[in-house]
Amino acid sequence: MRRSTLRPHAVIDCRPGTDPGGINDTHHPHSTMDLLAPEVSAYLEQLVPPRHPELATMEREAAATDFPIIGPAAGQFCYVLSRILGARQVFELGSGFGYSTAWFARAVRENGGGTVHHVVWDEELSRRARGHLDRLGLSDLVRFTIGEAVEALRKTEGPFDLIFNDIEKQLYPASLPVISEKLRPGGVLIIDNMLWSGQIFDPKDTEAATEGVREFTRLVTTSGEWDVTLVPIRDGLIVARKRER
Repeated sequence: MRRSTLRPHAVIDCRPGTDPGGINDTHHPHSTMDLLAPEVSAYLEQLVPPRHPELATMEREAAATDFPIIGPAAGQFCYVLSRILGARQVFELGSGFGYSTAWFARAVRENGGGTVHHVVWDEELSRRARGHLDRLGLSDLVRFTIGEAVEALRKTEGPFDLIFNDIEKQLYPASLPVISEKLRPGGVLIIDNMLWSGQIFDPKDTEAATEGVREFTRLVTTSGEWDVTLVPIRDGLIVARKRER
């Protein structure tokens, strides 16, 4: 996820099953590229089933404060993938105020219970996440950690069924060895912002974040350790399955 302003086609709608706030947190400040046609983006969000009112509250909060969240279409994707996988042990690298955590925790509950690790640097963000997840009835499944995400993963006993990576993009490449160590064979890694609002296609863009996305993509697709695909929802999600040795 990333900070941004709303794109011109965003529509605020608070009805159940829509995206209140029309959040587009994936817009790069130097790019005007729309990765999906507006009608496709709107259609994807219309397909998200009605969700808990607290999620809608979080979406409005994100829109009002320009706080980056993955949004309902990507959230539903993460939920469905977690259910298919039967994930019960999930680790989030970069968790914000708990929006993505909520989608994973719901799946973990329906998979029979387990733990979702919510990790942020900021104590206030952690407090806000606790409040939201309490109101969603999911906080009993969540372990809250304040600290640097990759180091927290390194120190946490695994293995994990699913790891979600949404830290600073320049740190993506260095996170991969730790993720590989902690994810079980057959487990799934989801990485956000892998299209980086199209900036990866601009050869003149050599910013650290852009290069981090490019290098992580190269590493995960060439190591021979992963089965990889990229799903062009919002700002692009790479889904990588760790191969059995």
